[in-house]
Amino acid sequence: MAPRRTTTKPPAPAPASVEPAPCQPCGGTGNVAITVRVGRKRRPVGQQDGLCLNCLGEGTDPAA
Repeated sequence: MAPRRTTTKPPAPAPASVEPAPCQPCGGTGNVAITVRVGRKRRPVGQQDGLCLNCLGEGTDPAA
């Protein structure tokens, strides 16, 4: 039979909290400017907010 262990292991250090990097295309906001086009010639008339397709509106870099 194996001898019983009488000492305990020291607690593992807590992992450092790393703040995720902001998404590059949207700058961490989750929104990007989308050009609005109208007419048969598809001329641009303005911009509106759209969902960032890189981070899907979360604002953090998915690669990090």
